[in-house]
Amino acid sequence: MSTSPHCMSHELRTFLDRFDFASCLVCGSCAGGCPVTGTPGMDGWDTRKVMRLLANGLVGEVVASDFPWLCTGCGRCAGVCPAGIDIPSVMAHMKSLRPREAVPGSLHKGMANNLTTGNNLAIGREEYLEGMRDLGRDLAEECPGFYVPVDRKGADILFFPNSKEVYGDFEDQFWWWKIFYAARENWTVPSEGWEAVDWALFTGNYEANRELARRKIDYMRANSIGSMIMPDCGGGSYGCRKGMSALTAENPDNAVGFVYLYDYLLNLIRTGRIRLDRSVHRGKRFTYHDSCKHGRELAAHYGHGYFDEPREIVAACVDDFVELTPTRDKNFCCGAGGGMWPMPYEQQSAWHARYKYRQIKDSGADVVVVGCSNCRDQIMRRIPKFYPDCDYEVKYLWQLVAEALVIEPWDEARIAAARVEEREQWERLGVEE
Repeated sequence: MSTSPHCMSHELRTFLDRFDFASCLVCGSCAGGCPVTGTPGMDGWDTRKVMRLLANGLVGEVVASDFPWLCTGCGRCAGVCPAGIDIPSVMAHMKSLRPREAVPGSLHKGMANNLTTGNNLAIGREEYLEGMRDLGRDLAEECPGFYVPVDRKGADILFFPNSKEVYGDFEDQFWWWKIFYAARENWTVPSEGWEAVDWALFTGNYEANRELARRKIDYMRANSIGSMIMPDCGGGSYGCRKGMSALTAENPDNAVGFVYLYDYLLNLIRTGRIRLDRSVHRGKRFTYHDSCKHGRELAAHYGHGYFDEPREIVAACVDDFVELTPTRDKNFCCGAGGGMWPMPYEQQSAWHARYKYRQIKDSGADVVVVGCSNCRDQIMRRIPKFYPDCDYEVKYLWQLVAEALVIEPWDEARIAAARVEEREQWERLGVEE
């Protein structure tokens, strides 16, 4: 299958005209910097070949191949391209041209679930709310007065859970909840449309990406929310930012307040709203893995990547820190981005991760700190499966903070008031005690 320049749709030609393929030097810098190069089963395919196929109008060959789906969108190719071609955006568009029934694995189904039910796994409202109630009560045994505030009007902070944590990794939610508790935060989660992960971004579904962002904007307005924390998943936060940016470009009134988790945590630390004790992490060496979407891709498309901020947060929590090599904007992807974690390409994803495995081993770190849920799953679960001599731990950045928290007890009046609020909330939401 191929698409000649003469039979391209106007829409496709308009998209491709945004990129100056004629300026491609065929230098191979993109392929040299791409971890997908050499993937078993993809003989003869690399980023340079894809660029030449597109330059010659052979779009159909690219769309029909697995290559765009093996691309994690890490941006290392664009970072070294002397012509400045935004290759990750090109790859994402190639995904959008694949018939929806031919999207690999569960990505399209999960995205459709999100549009229909408000989350990728189609978890029902009753099950979700009961889970929030029960888990909140579990944490309240350690943090008296705690409960999960749902649909709180006028909250300062809106937080979106990740469906895999709502579905299975339940107690991973405790890390953020402890931080909110210690900071006495006025926060909330939605009762519906609460999914943090945006698989529309991973499938190249532009309309769905905008719709998911629109729902977040509408929710914030309807509930007079001050600011939302961009979801921790790199694709979730990047997808949300893209969707919100498109909607704001259409109508500036669509702009709402948002904050990235790094800025939020740093503000808590710098202003003294939370206190940390480094000694709890003494005796271990820590390193930090830079998320592609939170670092390199944010820098490329929005002017600021989060490199310094997470390191300042880690430094507030630990005494012994070592960098990976290379690091920051030159860092290698974990191999799970772009939807590669849930897609049926586990071996290819593990091949992609060979550089990350070697970086971690060479660093001598005992603990790898991450700021993205996909990165965490890949480094914690997939890399050790394929590289069995891994002997490190993996912690979320907010887990590191939560473990180091010095939590000041709430006074009895605040605890009593919170318990009244909790009872009223669950009654309002129709959740039985």
